[in-house]
Amino acid sequence: MHRFADPIDRALLNDWQRDFPVTARPYDVLAQHLGTTGRDVLSRLLAKREAGQITRVGATCAPNTISASTLAAVAAPEDRIEEVARIIGEEPGVNHSYLRENDWNLWFVATGPDRAHVDAALKRIARRSGLQVLDLRLVRPFNLDLGFSLRDDRRGGVAPIPPDTSVLEPGDRAIMQALMRGLPLEPQPYAALAALIGRSEQEVMARIRVLIDARIVARLGIIVRHRALGWRANAMVVWDLPHEAIDRAGPALAASPGVTLCYERSTVPGLWPWRLYSMIHARSRAEALGWLQQAASLPELRGVPHLALFSTRCFKQTGAMIAPERNSA
Repeated sequence: MHRFADPIDRALLNDWQRDFPVTARPYDVLAQHLGTTGRDVLSRLLAKREAGQITRVGATCAPNTISASTLAAVAAPEDRIEEVARIIGEEPGVNHSYLRENDWNLWFVATGPDRAHVDAALKRIARRSGLQVLDLRLVRPFNLDLGFSLRDDRRGGVAPIPPDTSVLEPGDRAIMQALMRGLPLEPQPYAALAALIGRSEQEVMARIRVLIDARIVARLGIIVRHRALGWRANAMVVWDLPHEAIDRAGPALAASPGVTLCYERSTVPGLWPWRLYSMIHARSRAEALGWLQQAASLPELRGVPHLALFSTRCFKQTGAMIAPERNSA
């Protein structure tokens, strides 16, 4: 794992991946906790972004609340991987795209303002590539936080409380899209965000607090690039369990050390039978396999068929699409 000799850097990137302050000058709040100045915090974050260690200071969104998303995959021939990855990446709503060790080798997350937008993106990818696209829709989450501890704390996650979508108002979509792109790295980021969408700073901050309390904002904080910080052996592990067995297996797997994501997804009969998914992020392949062995020894998973699809390349990693973009494909 990437070791930060500077304790302020380490605390900044470790402690503020969530619970980022919603106040007029949030970087000054971080500075008070870190024993430095707001200007120094901003300088450090700018340097980390320039070095590729963080993507942004912003939000992650609870899936299928204010927007739609799905996990998808194609089986690209070896000599077409670059071409098909480019086709996938050209879709504005694709926010993650990886090459993984499997015949179904190109995996991506397609997002959009609604399910129709996601469906259209998948159809365009299928048409342009000439390949079948697996559409693996989320059934239920058990852990979707995806924070990374720089203090070797590898405890698993806790099942999330369902979001409360009743709080949503028409203007929230623009706020969420701005948060997904990232807060400006300047002293008063919420004022700058508010100016972009034509609302007042106080109004925007009030709505962000509501969205956080309703768990529509799943996490607000520093979004790190895990590979740049040392988690280079990353495996999506899929488990072949019937739906009713996942009631017990899902929470147990989510709480297993080393597991950073865990959820149930739909299957594709005859092509993809796996229902339960978990992500393991580790410093080495051996460490990842060790975490997997520990998970596979759980009573709820003992003897359950599973596959570990290690990621070998990242093609795209951005925030999700919440609002429609102009001139989208």
